[in-house]
Amino acid sequence: MYRHMILTGKRALVTGGAVRIGRSITEALQRAGVEVVVHYRNSKAAAEKLSPHTIQANLQSPEECLSLIDRAGPLDILINNAAVFTKDSLEASSPRLVQEIFQINLFSPMELTRLFAAQTSEGAVINLLDRRICCNDTSCVPYSMTKKGLEELTQLAALEYAPNISVNAVAPGPILPPSGELSEAVHERAGHIPLNRFPSPENIAEATLFLLKADSITGQIIYVDGGQHLLGNGV
Repeated sequence: MYRHMILTGKRALVTGGAVRIGRSITEALQRAGVEVVVHYRNSKAAAEKLSPHTIQANLQSPEECLSLIDRAGPLDILINNAAVFTKDSLEASSPRLVQEIFQINLFSPMELTRLFAAQTSEGAVINLLDRRICCNDTSCVPYSMTKKGLEELTQLAALEYAPNISVNAVAPGPILPPSGELSEAVHERAGHIPLNRFPSPENIAEATLFLLKADSITGQIIYVDGGQHLLGNGV
């Protein structure tokens, strides 16, 4: 049985691993002794500053997604972090937009997980979700649907690939203010946070490492959102 407690010497692929939450996860894994392959789409300089092992791929392309695991080499850990976020109501959601968001946020993690499981007899997968999976946010319908789908995939894959591959997820709440905006203004738009503090990217990375080290946990979701998921649609 795979022992997650020993991370030193393992090899991980972090999609979108060069910036924001992905960067914090990459750095936390490296501090734990993991060799990290950093996937990026446009952030080449940031990726190369973090790791000598980098891979460029556009996850909107099914073909590029299919080759990503082989290009990364033998892996012990897969972190499905890369995603796009858009605020679109159902009325504003064209078929093309929906297809693009689903390809990156759900279809790519699904395919990467399948290919990862095919190339290793033991390992761990972590998916990055969103606290919105506990509510119905009509301002971002396609995005919310992809994250709810990824939640379901997490649990189905956990069952299919047990006992040798664990599959878990971390669901962040509001994390980083957009560049140039005051955090107070972002906090106001983010709604009520019971703990009255924004979780940090480092908090997300800590939860990720906890799940990797916990050798008796699979199919679980850790919410790192200051308690927002408890409010449902009342945020």
